[in-house]
Amino acid sequence: MKYLYYILLFSLFLSACRSNKALVTKQLDQKLSSVFYKNQFTGVLVVDADTKDTIYNLDSDKYFIPASNTKIFTLYAGLKIIPENIPALKYLEANDSLYFEGTGDPSFLHPYLKDSIALNFLKDKTNLVHITDNFQDKKYGPGWAWDDYEWYYSPERNALPVYGNVVMITNDSVVPSYFRDSVLQITNAVHRKETVNLFYYPPQYQDTLEVPFITSASTTTDLLEEVLNVTLTEQAHMPLGSKKTLRGIKADTLYTRMMHESDNFIAEQLLILVASELKDTLNSSMSRTYILENDLTDLAQQPRWVDGSGLSRYNLFTPQNMVHVLHKLYTLVPRKRLFTIFPAGGVSGTLKNKFQGQGQPYIYAKSGSLSNNYCLSGYLLTNSGKTLIFSFMNNHFRNSTKEERNQLEAMLQTLRDTY
Repeated sequence: MKYLYYILLFSLFLSACRSNKALVTKQLDQKLSSVFYKNQFTGVLVVDADTKDTIYNLDSDKYFIPASNTKIFTLYAGLKIIPENIPALKYLEANDSLYFEGTGDPSFLHPYLKDSIALNFLKDKTNLVHITDNFQDKKYGPGWAWDDYEWYYSPERNALPVYGNVVMITNDSVVPSYFRDSVLQITNAVHRKETVNLFYYPPQYQDTLEVPFITSASTTTDLLEEVLNVTLTEQAHMPLGSKKTLRGIKADTLYTRMMHESDNFIAEQLLILVASELKDTLNSSMSRTYILENDLTDLAQQPRWVDGSGLSRYNLFTPQNMVHVLHKLYTLVPRKRLFTIFPAGGVSGTLKNKFQGQGQPYIYAKSGSLSNNYCLSGYLLTNSGKTLIFSFMNNHFRNSTKEERNQLEAMLQTLRDTY
């Protein structure tokens, strides 16, 4: 009799799940077949995080431009390869000198991260030699828009970033001060000359202007000399010997800023940090290839993954790709830590004013937007206590991004309230 009771209870549970799933399918089908979605491309996949059951599927094997959803893959690469504390510098002491090279660490004097570990380390040394040959990559990612060079979200990539590779300009200050004489207080069509470090700050402007500067080994050396108040020597190659690694800030500090603020610069540099853990040569393509060939061989579709941030329209991922990696993260990282790294709807990061819950967050996800594209992938907590993993990818629409979000929010609420 006892066993019959449990069998009956289990049957009722399965029946309820099937009924809820059918209701979700009906409502989402109705929404996605409406006139609103007629002239755009949309792919959706929703699965139960614990059972892996598919709750809803629409063209989830098709490729989409992911925009900043690419950062989900970058996050996974970092969590798999980078230790708890990131490599800040690699160095070797020989011949009464300290030879040091960058690892791609974006935190050195970063205006928001305020890290000083590498700075304090170098201040205590004498006869500093800056090694410059280990960065074997391009300053911009493939497919990046050339005219983004003046905007804060598109700094150059390099081995040893300083100040986040941007100049912070206000009415009465320039950081780093090295560029003070390169700022003209005039109104101009652009904020920086394309080919040289000459910046324009409108006299009537009241806010801080963040403008990427053109990087080079010599510029990095000059900036280091200014902040350290010493003269450095530049050298192409590290002398023979066993290099040591100086560990910097917690990697989670970078992951959280990347995901919450959708920080493109940190995303790009994270792939370079991954490369520094794999080899001496810094190359982001090597990092992506390593992850795909060693940790993500089980992807149902092979993505086209060309950068760390999603700035490039060359990136192509499927909703299945996104959900697969999100599930790997769900099993790899403790839930509390994972949900801290992801923006929470109505609470933090780029989702602070969107997807608000009923007293507490129900969405922990990464958004991604480029002109005419909007994607959202992450985790959804239902009212019944289940955790769903989802990816909604929308490309080539002519509506406003706000309208796209509103339509998506209604479907996410359906999932929350119904399943």
